[in-house]
Amino acid sequence: MPEYTITFAQSARKELEHLSANIVNRVFPKIESLARNPRPSGCHKLQGFENLWRIRIGDYRVIYQIFDDKMVVDIVAVRHRSQAYRFR
Repeated sequence: MPEYTITFAQSARKELEHLSANIVNRVFPKIESLARNPRPSGCHKLQGFENLWRIRIGDYRVIYQIFDDKMVVDIVAVRHRSQAYRFR
């Protein structure tokens, strides 16, 4: 099965840079695993959005979009659960 390409929104990249190394070491392997399976068990489609999904990693959430036609997973946000669902 071909792997998806992982891309990061600039804002998600900045959010990752501001996290502690301990959190990044927990989050990044889960993000990398989305290339093999963009809809792992435990992922949820966000209500009210056409193409946003989330995975839970402890108290953090990775919000992402899946583009099956282009084989791309675009990471939109990596945030603490208290801030994860606040979009402008």
